[in-house]
Amino acid sequence: MSAPRASQPASPQAALSGTEGSPDSYVRRVGRQLIFAVYGALRAVKLYPTENAAVQKALDEVTNQSREMLSTEGELELRMSGEFIFVNHTRLRLDLDNFASFSHLLSLFRASGVGRLAIAPSVTPKDWLVLLSALQSPSSDDPPERLVALLTRLEDTGVLTFTLEPPIEQGEDTKEKTKERAKRTYTQSVSATRELMTSVRMGAGPNIKKIKRVVQGIVDQILNEETSLVGLTTIRDYDEYTFMHSVNVCIFSVALGKRLGLNKIQLYDLGMAALFHDIGKSRVPEEVLNKTGALTDEEWRMIASHPWLGVLALFQVRGMQELPYRAIVVAHEHHMKCDLTGYPRHIRPRQMSVYSKIVAIADGFDAATSRRAYQTVPFTPAQVMQEMRDNPRRGMDPVIVKAFVNLTGIYPVGTLVVLDTFELGIVHAPNPLQEMMSRPIVRIVSDPFGNIQHPGALADLADRNEDGTFQRTIIKTENPDRYGIRVGDYFL
Repeated sequence: MSAPRASQPASPQAALSGTEGSPDSYVRRVGRQLIFAVYGALRAVKLYPTENAAVQKALDEVTNQSREMLSTEGELELRMSGEFIFVNHTRLRLDLDNFASFSHLLSLFRASGVGRLAIAPSVTPKDWLVLLSALQSPSSDDPPERLVALLTRLEDTGVLTFTLEPPIEQGEDTKEKTKERAKRTYTQSVSATRELMTSVRMGAGPNIKKIKRVVQGIVDQILNEETSLVGLTTIRDYDEYTFMHSVNVCIFSVALGKRLGLNKIQLYDLGMAALFHDIGKSRVPEEVLNKTGALTDEEWRMIASHPWLGVLALFQVRGMQELPYRAIVVAHEHHMKCDLTGYPRHIRPRQMSVYSKIVAIADGFDAATSRRAYQTVPFTPAQVMQEMRDNPRRGMDPVIVKAFVNLTGIYPVGTLVVLDTFELGIVHAPNPLQEMMSRPIVRIVSDPFGNIQHPGALADLADRNEDGTFQRTIIKTENPDRYGIRVGDYFL
């Protein structure tokens, strides 16, 4: 679990930003300015009285931004879909300096049951004041009920310039097809990775075109619906660890890159780099990789050599076939830390690669939560997440770790939890409401008497009883082996 450095000097903002020469560049630029204006107005309305100059200035700013887009585009619509914000059907790109504003707006709209907001040309600062105040009003209602209350309040105050609609939900058939497609993508990815590692071990040239198709499948699946594919990373096959680990790191890296605002082409490059990050291990003797006891100094040197062995292997591949240069950088750096310690040791000052930082976090998380030859009792996902978040000696980039926590939740997917109802639950997905990060969506896998159930039923730990108390609350996390539970079975 360590973070790395890159050889090319590029800031996170530069690395994560897309080109602005596309036909949608105007909408992206002005759309981001609108989001900043909405976020600023939200904060001002929450912090100061209505008559305060800061509030009036913020409301004027968001009104002017709205009118500018309406005069140019003829329409103005904000739509929330998954972790993305769309303005007039154009997806806005995130970078690290606007991550907080985007995340806050997404959480606020989710909590209010709003999936689409259309704005009329006649919008005024007063209209924005009513809407933003209503969005931030405390409520214990579920999102659909909050949306009804929000619409009622707008109507009662005579605000008719906003059209609010709930998010579009997938039907059961669509969800099942998505799940089956995710399983097919995962199986094909493990198979292709096995072929890749075997071919490099035997000195043959890997089929890069096949690997690219695999990565494209993972990227497309993550962009479409990440929950199903991320859930499959909980499948732990001891004999297939090497191959499944590379696929899991690829999935986590692409999902994390998506959260950080990388565009589709950048996600392809990141996915390739993640899938190849441990390619150097194919040149380390298997008896050393799979040794159960303590390593000798010589054996440790063999293990620690796999980053630069990976560089040599990938240079050979790149000489024969097209391969992103970043894959070589990540293979070299994924065991370095932010302060350039770790291994291999750097020879001269270098700057951290954002791609390497992402892969290091994904690699550390999956490795620590997996059973291996020398780690027969893996850590729980929640334990690993806490260590990554709270222990600076791990050397991971704190901003990207925060984004990873936002991706997986405080209780990552696959965590077995004990509830105050004496039921057992497996975390199925993080709660989409930011303020409910500690209350994920879980699959109930046992009754209060300990009788294991399959497939179990999904439950939102943010659901409340009629008196306002939560229906279920997590008491602690547990090792699934203690109960004879195979977590991966519940995601197949």
